[in-house]
Amino acid sequence: MASALTDKLTRLVKEMRGQARITESNVQDMLREVRMALLEADVALPVVRDFIARVKEKALGQEVLGSLKPGQALVGIVNKELAATMGEGVSDINLAAQPPAVILMAGLQGAGKTTTTAKLAKHLIEKRKKKVLTVSGDVYRPAAIEQLKTVTKQAGAEWFPSTPDQKPHDIAVAALDYAKKHYFDVLLVDTAGRLAIDEVLMQEIKDLHATLNPVETLFVVDAMQGQDAINTARAFKEALPLTGIVLTKLDGDSRGGAALSVRQITGAPIKFAGVSEKIDGLEVFDAERHAGRILGMGDIVALVEQVAAGVDMEAAQKLAAKVKSGDGFDLSDFLGQLQQMKQMGGLSSLMDKLPSQLTAKAGQVDMDKAEKDIKRKEGIIQSMTPLERRKPELIKATRKKRIAAGAGVQVQEVNRLLKEFEQMQDMMKKMKGGGLMKLMKKMGGMKGLGGGMPKMPF
Repeated sequence: MASALTDKLTRLVKEMRGQARITESNVQDMLREVRMALLEADVALPVVRDFIARVKEKALGQEVLGSLKPGQALVGIVNKELAATMGEGVSDINLAAQPPAVILMAGLQGAGKTTTTAKLAKHLIEKRKKKVLTVSGDVYRPAAIEQLKTVTKQAGAEWFPSTPDQKPHDIAVAALDYAKKHYFDVLLVDTAGRLAIDEVLMQEIKDLHATLNPVETLFVVDAMQGQDAINTARAFKEALPLTGIVLTKLDGDSRGGAALSVRQITGAPIKFAGVSEKIDGLEVFDAERHAGRILGMGDIVALVEQVAAGVDMEAAQKLAAKVKSGDGFDLSDFLGQLQQMKQMGGLSSLMDKLPSQLTAKAGQVDMDKAEKDIKRKEGIIQSMTPLERRKPELIKATRKKRIAAGAGVQVQEVNRLLKEFEQMQDMMKKMKGGGLMKLMKKMGGMKGLGGGMPKMPF
């Protein structure tokens, strides 16, 4: 996520913290670097100018110049102004309307509107306990209607059928009527996109807006678009009364400019961010937490939420009880741990939310390779019989060959997995009784246990 911008600003943060005194000269040097980093990240020029002016005004104030730790104070200002640029705090979705509350999804083709529609449906079902209906008004793109049908089913919502030979206006009217008669709380309307802004697209979506009178009009924008995202945002803002923005593909190797620009260009708050391709890969956007990620400070709150959502607490408690009672930790348990990691979004998703100083060493690790390694281990264990998983000591040469062939790997890979499993098994044995505390002391893990959350960088 915004990797180039994050790298540059993280380096600047370290340099700023090292400043014993803040002078007008070194503030100017720092701001020049920040300006270059933002422009290279495709942040719109007016947004950059405004941001730099605000930081400069506050950085040269007495609050910073007289501070005991001016470097940290300066980092705090940059963090605060980044959050202000993207819209402070959290802006929740508005459903205060006579049901069904209509939400209109707008944006260019390829921005991820259809997938985002289903992700939003899942969010509303799980977080807001709403009965949701989706409908596609995209009669131009091949298979758009079928795509929405498929992803809506994955989200657990209901889909309203439409066909390419219908007019978008007629589809919208029929869907709204159906939603009213069947007591739906929310109607999500996916609209047609184009590869570029055109008059036909804008007139069509204006007509849909007038027909449906939506409570929310959400502009879906690809975070990887750069300057194009800003031009698109401006055009949609002129055509529609946008109430919110959804940034998609924030997990990609984007420059990050869209996230910092669209809020100021449109005046509409960023309400959601797409953070993975999975149907549950939609986060409520928090400007302060996103600013922390861009500055390499991580997002510990999001990390805790992600782990809590992905962990099967019942399974974790059973495993803990099993280890405590002295029952052996077997390969089925090992497989369960690997699958929990996948449910939490994988290694790269977890690492993205850690502060950069904690991931400095891990940054040397090839995440794609590590993810593939987890999948390979999963395949090896799944090639074993239930008895072999319970009693790994039975796995000798002949069985190893069969398992390797079943998983499509070399025998050496099976040997490596068994060795890793033995090491984990030994660790689990040490955790029995009071061994966990001893083990953590050895690992140096007791240092931060008394203080709750780890201290943030400033």
